[in-house]
Amino acid sequence: MPKAAAHGVHTHTGRGLPLRRLPAMDLPFLVLVLTLVGFGLVMLGSASSAVALYRRNDAFAYLRPQLLYAALGIGAMWAASRVDYHIYHKLAWPLLGLSMVLLTAVLFMPEYNGCKRWLVLPGLGTLQPSEIAKFAVVLVFAHIISLNHDRMGSFAVGVLPFALVLGVVAVLMLLEPHLSGTVLILCIGAVLMFVGGTGLRWFVLAAVGGAAAIGAAIAIMPDLVPYAASRLSSWLDPFADPLGDGHQTIQSLYAIGSGGATGLGLGNSRQKHLFVPEPQNDFIFSIVCEELGFVGACAVVLLFVLLLWRGITIAAHAPDRFGALLVVGFTVQVALQAVLNVAVVTNTIPNTGISLPFFSSGGTSLMMLLGEMGIVLSVSRGET
Repeated sequence: MPKAAAHGVHTHTGRGLPLRRLPAMDLPFLVLVLTLVGFGLVMLGSASSAVALYRRNDAFAYLRPQLLYAALGIGAMWAASRVDYHIYHKLAWPLLGLSMVLLTAVLFMPEYNGCKRWLVLPGLGTLQPSEIAKFAVVLVFAHIISLNHDRMGSFAVGVLPFALVLGVVAVLMLLEPHLSGTVLILCIGAVLMFVGGTGLRWFVLAAVGGAAAIGAAIAIMPDLVPYAASRLSSWLDPFADPLGDGHQTIQSLYAIGSGGATGLGLGNSRQKHLFVPEPQNDFIFSIVCEELGFVGACAVVLLFVLLLWRGITIAAHAPDRFGALLVVGFTVQVALQAVLNVAVVTNTIPNTGISLPFFSSGGTSLMMLLGEMGIVLSVSRGET
C-alpha cells in the first residue's frame, strides 16, 4: 500500500483520480445534534397537530415542511463539515452586508402579530433575516478577533468595530421589533469579545452606554414603549389580563403544571388543543413538559448542556483561534437561545418571542442551525 494511503491522506479510484480523505469529525457532537433534531421533530409533530388541523385541515401541515427543512439542513451540515472553515474569512463581511440589506427590507413587509420579522418569498415560503444576521455576526467577530488578537485590549480594535456592527444590527432588529433576537445577538457578541480578549473595563462602560442607548431608543422610537411595557406588565402579573397579554403565559404554566413528574404521555397534551397559542413555535417546551413531564424537560435541558460542553471541548482543541471562536459563537448561540426560551415559557423572564432551537417550527432557523453545526464539525476535523 502506498505510504500516503496508509496514513489516510489520499486514496485512488480505479481511474487513478486522487480523492482526499478528511480526518474524522467529532462523533459525540454529531450524535447530540442528530438526537436534538429527531427529538424536536417528534415533539413538533405532537405539539402542532391540533393547531394544524384547525388552521389548515391537515394535522401534519407544520411537520411536513419541517421534515423537508431538516433533510436539507442535514445535507447542508454534511457539506459544511467537509469545507475548510477558513473560507469564512472571505465570506464574513459580504454575509453581514447581505443580512443588513435583508433586515432593512423586512421593515417593508406586512406585520404578523405586531412584528415585521419575515420576508415573504413567493412560492418558497418565508425567510427570517435575523437568523442570517446571527450567523454573520459570529463570522465577522471571529474574523476580526483572529486577525487582531494581540490588540484586543485597545478601544480602537477591541471595542469600536464590534460596537458599530452590533449597534447597526440592534437598531434594525429593534425596528421590527425583535427584542429577544436583539438581546441574543448582543449576548453572543459580548461572549465572543470576552473570549477574544476585550478588557473588562470596556464591558463596564458598555453597560453604561447600553443604558444610555435604551434611553435614546425610547426617545427616537416611542412605539417601543407600549410594546415593552405590555410585555413587562404581563410578565409581572399575567393573571391581571388572562384573556389578553397574559393568556399565553397562563396557558403555558397550566401545561407545565399538569405534566407532573412523568407527563401525560406523548401526544396526550390537552393544552395544545388551541389553549396554548402557537404551541408549535415559541411555547413548544410547555407541551414537552405536559406530555413528557419533569423527566422529559430535564432530558431536553441535558441535551443542550451536553451540546454546549462538547462545543467548548472542540473549541479548546481547535487548530487555531478563528476555528475556536466560530465554535464558541455557534454553540453559545444555541445554548443562550435555549436558556431564554425556557425562561420565557416558565415566566422567569418577560415573553420576548424566542424559539427553542431544533424544536420550534421554522425552516430558516433549522437550516441555519444545522449549517452552523456543520461548521463546528468542520473545525473538529482539525482538532489538535
